[in-house]
Amino acid sequence: MDTLSHALWSGGLFGYRGHKWLAVFFGVMPDLVSFGALFVIKFFNGTLSYSGPPTLESLSQLAPYPDWLFFMDNLSHSFFTAFICIAIVYYLNKNFVWPMLAWPFHILLDFSFHTKDFFPVKLFWPITDYSVNGIPWSSPEVWFPNLAGIILLFWYRKKGCLLYTSPSPRDATLSRMPSSA
Repeated sequence: MDTLSHALWSGGLFGYRGHKWLAVFFGVMPDLVSFGALFVIKFFNGTLSYSGPPTLESLSQLAPYPDWLFFMDNLSHSFFTAFICIAIVYYLNKNFVWPMLAWPFHILLDFSFHTKDFFPVKLFWPITDYSVNGIPWSSPEVWFPNLAGIILLFWYRKKGCLLYTSPSPRDATLSRMPSSA
């Protein structure tokens, strides 16, 4: 999945209980510590030559890949790593656990939408290298439903906020408080 979609899904699903930006951060963090870091390093080295739409396949323009990139991608895209970190945070401060769940959600999305040819997601790395040959997220049969899902999520969140912010005339009739009239 593209990083912008991860940010939107994370904010919509895990950012509504507060800590919105923390949810967005954990939703994009697996990509930032791997390809984001490589992108920044190549930019400052003057070796970045990247053009075209942001697709998984277009990331091949960043080749040759350093060895650390594979390690960081496997580390940040592993349920094993994510849930160990979440368990540690749970014991330190439970308030941050909900937005951190955007991290395993990122992994779950990428597991289905990365091919084995290009950075497959190994769910339980380093215990196992198991991965599936997913459908590339840049293909129309994934991209359009993804966009529709994000739109529906934010519509639902907006609708839900409106439902709970406007008082209903019925609220006054259900109140057990004596009226002041």
